[in-house]
Amino acid sequence: MMGWYHDGMGWGGWVVMTVAMVAFWGLVVFAVLALFRTQRSGESAPDRRDPMQILDERFARGEIDEDEYHARSSVLRGSVH
Repeated sequence: MMGWYHDGMGWGGWVVMTVAMVAFWGLVVFAVLALFRTQRSGESAPDRRDPMQILDERFARGEIDEDEYHARSSVLRGSVH
């Protein structure tokens, strides 16, 4: 066991070990971030709103007037006058 460190890896081995260590920790960080993204995307998926709800909200905010509201709601309900 004499000379164990003197005939060791050399500088090439240290470079390979360093690159492998950085790659390993990079994969660990990537896996943790990917795990949190999939959990978060499941929770915060935007719910599909009903078109009539959107129309009601636009009317309540004053973006459309009463005539336009009634015209669009009749189209959405399928009973065009």
